[in-house]
Amino acid sequence: MFTVHLGLDDTDSKKGMCTTYLANLLVREILSEGCEFIDYPNLIRLNPAIPWKTRGNGAIALRFKCHDPERIFQLACKLLKENSHFMLGANPCLVLLEGSFIPYNLRKLAEEALYKVINFKRAKRLAEELNLRVYTLRKGHGLIGAISALGNTLQGDHTYELMVYRKKEFFGKERRVDKLSVKLMDKETYPLTFNNYDYEKERVLITPRSPDPVLLGIRGENPKILLKAFQLLKIEEEWDSYIIYRTNQGTNAHLKNHLDLSQLKAYTSGFVRGRLISNPRKIEGGHVLFEIKNEEGGILCAVYEPTGSLNKIASKLLKGDEVELGGSVRKNTVRYPKTLNVEYIKIIKLARLVRVQNPLCDTCNRRMKSLGKNQGFGCEKCKLRKFSRLEEELERDLKPGLYLPPPRAHRHLTKPLQRYNKRKLNQEFKLESWYFFREPIRKLFMK
Repeated sequence: MFTVHLGLDDTDSKKGMCTTYLANLLVREILSEGCEFIDYPNLIRLNPAIPWKTRGNGAIALRFKCHDPERIFQLACKLLKENSHFMLGANPCLVLLEGSFIPYNLRKLAEEALYKVINFKRAKRLAEELNLRVYTLRKGHGLIGAISALGNTLQGDHTYELMVYRKKEFFGKERRVDKLSVKLMDKETYPLTFNNYDYEKERVLITPRSPDPVLLGIRGENPKILLKAFQLLKIEEEWDSYIIYRTNQGTNAHLKNHLDLSQLKAYTSGFVRGRLISNPRKIEGGHVLFEIKNEEGGILCAVYEPTGSLNKIASKLLKGDEVELGGSVRKNTVRYPKTLNVEYIKIIKLARLVRVQNPLCDTCNRRMKSLGKNQGFGCEKCKLRKFSRLEEELERDLKPGLYLPPPRAHRHLTKPLQRYNKRKLNQEFKLESWYFFREPIRKLFMK
């Protein structure tokens, strides 16, 4: 049997569809051909700062063994053409790589795709150099995501997501998942699952709001806990299938890149350390702006109102505070220069907050008045003089440490607080109920 890696991306539009749903269809077809998966389907979230992405900027890699790679590729091309939204603006792509070895250039591009803009010509040239089988529709810009998914084998930290798909008759309709059961599931499986429910706004987070085929998605540390969590839910519509993905969600994979303030490029994600050179200011809409600087340069930083508690923390910072910030660079506009859209704040060192006042009279305990420039201060009653003002250090309403927005404001890649100081290495792929289809897989069950 041949080892095959099949990558796909950009199958959806703003009106519906989902790349993971096409992956769901592909998994059925691949299994029906008697193929053997060697890993969970990989869901790779790419740089979230890309402005022309659709929703979560996710690409898929399927890794399996088969007898006839060409036949599988042709079946996949047929499914892509029949189900992708290329007539509504999508630019889908399928890429097939044979062999267990992932070339270095492919891995390098995949790593860079997590935090920067990848040139389409570069991706096309690499696909040609590696003799990859490529199938595209329209402009085929999904090539970038498809080969990035192939090159990212999720070495090191990773999580899992159990994604449930709807029956076609429910596409576009309100999702019917019992709210109370989601809260109970969250409390029962914490901290091994994350971002299920936002308690501040009383909002369910496992159900998307877009009109795509996904009913819900549960994210967590291992497949076993996801299956348990799924069983705890009360779902009030008949669903079609589920698949468990291995993914880089919840790992901060896009923020591991150091941002050099001397050569910032728009749409780049990463982290930067610096010192505030201005006190924060609020602008229309409740957004908070401040500037930081280090030996490389400076940048304007924005913490938006929807980030809730993070926005409030930002408003309490002061000039002189030393911070580490994670986020993405927004291009300059007529009103603002290049700006860092902040996703987390790590306070390294707080500046002193000092209140300066006229001194008190030792005799009368009254506040002295200034006698004029360079003439000191005097007490009106007893005429005592002093020549320096009184400094009083005030306690800051902040502490050094890490601050994140509430779960509702997290990106797919944002690492939740409970996952910090936790690093999971690759685990052996185990065939433990990682998929379920209500309709039997025709050939697999006939063997």
